[in-house]
Amino acid sequence: MKVKEMSHVTTAWSIGLSLLMIAAGVLAVSVPAVAGVAVTAVVGWLLVFSGLLHIAFAWSAGRAAAVLLEVLLGFVYGVIGLYLVSSPLAGLESLTIALAIYLLIEGVLELALSFQLRPAPGAGWLLFDGIVTLVLCAMIWSTWPSSAVWVVGTLVGISMFFSGITRLMVSIALRRILA
Repeated sequence: MKVKEMSHVTTAWSIGLSLLMIAAGVLAVSVPAVAGVAVTAVVGWLLVFSGLLHIAFAWSAGRAAAVLLEVLLGFVYGVIGLYLVSSPLAGLESLTIALAIYLLIEGVLELALSFQLRPAPGAGWLLFDGIVTLVLCAMIWSTWPSSAVWVVGTLVGISMFFSGITRLMVSIALRRILA
């Protein structure tokens, strides 16, 4: 397969993923409480899995103190994960703050990337996505904890929607360059 054909296939997959992200974002905004519980459950399972991996690979740490630290870290991850999985509604408040921190970091990184890629086509979309992400972060901080049940689902949905739009615009711009 030639480079141009591979690039066409890659951009087609990227456009397909973009459309799925847009659809998932719309769905999350439509049912924010369900999306919030789902996000909490997914994060919980990821923490459980991560805890198990920490414990499984602790033995390769070498020294006894390092092994103990890895086992303890794995235990903490697992306990927090099991708590989120067993009571996702109660975990939404904590997850709301964690989401705000994540969106803050994502927004700052997207702004930095947009300035690095400024002459490239589609870089303005990264700037736009970074600004929207920082606005979402501010919305979380201003409404916590009273509206944590709907905030996580709504804001994750909005973020997914705009990330999908951004990815779609960048993929279309790349496809035009390669054509």
